[in-house]
This record gives sequence, structure tokens and C-alpha cells, in this order.
Amino acid sequence: PWTHLRLNALIDRLKSWPLYVLPHHLLSRFVFKLTRIEGRLVPTIIKIFVRLFDVELDQATHSDPASYKSFNAFFTRTLKDSARPIHTGDLVCPVDGRVSQLGSITSGTIVQAKNHSYQMTELLGGRTSDCAPFIDAQFATLYLSPRDYHRIHMPITGTLCSMHYIPGRLFSVAPHTVRVVPRLFARNERVVALFDTSAGKMAMVLVGAINVAAIETVWDGLITPPAGTEIIHKDYKSDFLKLEKGAEMGRFNMGSTVIVLLEQAKLDSDLKPGDPVRMGQLFGHL
Repeated sequence: PWTHLRLNALIDRLKSWPLYVLPHHLLSRFVFKLTRIEGRLVPTIIKIFVRLFDVELDQATHSDPASYKSFNAFFTRTLKDSARPIHTGDLVCPVDGRVSQLGSITSGTIVQAKNHSYQMTELLGGRTSDCAPFIDAQFATLYLSPRDYHRIHMPITGTLCSMHYIPGRLFSVAPHTVRVVPRLFARNERVVALFDTSAGKMAMVLVGAINVAAIETVWDGLITPPAGTEIIHKDYKSDFLKLEKGAEMGRFNMGSTVIVLLEQAKLDSDLKPGDPVRMGQLFGHL
């Protein structure tokens, strides 16, 4: 009913408004230090977290909470080889999580949520050469909740072209915030990695969020923190790094969002907003 929708929208706004005044980076740096503390309480905290968020710890390489020295070691845990088989299709899902939005980029505009969109050029940092391939490409926005596996993998084999660190806020990327905060993904701190693939150019955008105290890539290690105030561009030679489909390319040290842009691929027609996804499942076709 109309009144029910209006009430839900009001609740979303009430939950999101405090984020405008919170010291995003200060809180996130505190979480960064807190989650790396080692001690006897760590296994107990992990057990509480597993029960609270229904984490599938039995799929982890180490399923005993006592085997993790810190909460961050648990949060960035690896999985058993058999836990996420890589589909033989052209494109596979890069993360565990849930589809927030997906579809076509229309004249450079990406849908964030109902009544909210943002510009692809703003998301990628504004360099014309980076943005041109994605004017009318496909995109998928994938949300990782606290219970999910937090390593990010390659949807398709690709050669690294460039990486950009783009400073910004650290709004929550929880669904209720995405529905309310305008241009959220283009405002938050993020790391953009661009690849050459058999599906043309591919962009992997790792979006930071409040309590996402660190974003890492396998080739450059810890990108943030510390937070910067200017966009940093790094370009790579064609033989610098090639990552196979399913290979790890980065990780979040707390939950966040990955946005995938694909120049010449078609996302799986069975996927729709709200669907849960697993790393390695069929994601699309050339």
C-alpha cells in the first residue's frame, strides 16, 4: 500500500541522516585498529559475530574461531577450494553478496536505486580515456554484507591497465542508505581497477564505506588507509599483471560494495536486483 511505502521511505531517511554528521574517517580508522587487536577474547568475539550474522564458517579454510589471531584475520578469511567452484561460462560472479542493481549504462548514467542515479565518469575519476568504453556498457552493483566472504575475484581473465584511488566520504552502503543518499557510490572513497579482457574493457570499482577500514589489491597491497585528498592515477605496462578468471584481485577489511562495468558483455538474464550471489557462479556472456 502507498502509506506503507511512505513509512518505509521515512524510516530509511531517519536511519541514514545521522551519517551526514558522523566523522566517517575517524570512526573507520578506529575500527581499523580495533579489528587488528590480538588476544584471548578474539575467538569469543568471532563466535558471537558468527551467531549474530549467521556466518557459514564451515566453508572457511579454518573453521575454528581459535585459529584466527585477530578479528580482521577472520573477516578476510579464505575459503576451502571446494566451496566456490568456478563456472565454465564466459563471466563469473566476483564476490559473495547480493545484487543491488544491474543492467545497462545509459549515455553514461548508472542507476543507484529508485529515483537515484549518478554519472559513470564521476564514479571512475573523470579521465576521458578510462570512461569512453563504458558510455553504453553493462554494469552490476554487488553489496557485501557483514556475513559474506570478503575477497574479490576476477569475473574474467584480464590484464591490468590502470588503478585509481579516489578520495571521498564513507557513507554506509547498506540498502537503506543506497535508497536515500544521492550519488552515494560516486561520493564515497573508492579504488578503481581497469582491465583489458576478451570482453573489452572491464572496470572493478571497490567502494569504501563507514567501518570499511581498508581496501587492498593483490598487486599494490593496502591502498587505504591512510585517506588522501587527491585522486591518484597509476598506469601499468601491458605485461605488468595478468589475472585469470576466478583469481583473487582484492579484498575489503569490512563489508562494502563492488561495481563491475563491462564494455562488451551481457549479464546473465536470470539475475535481478535483490538476488543473492556466490563468487564463481555464472554471471554473464560475451
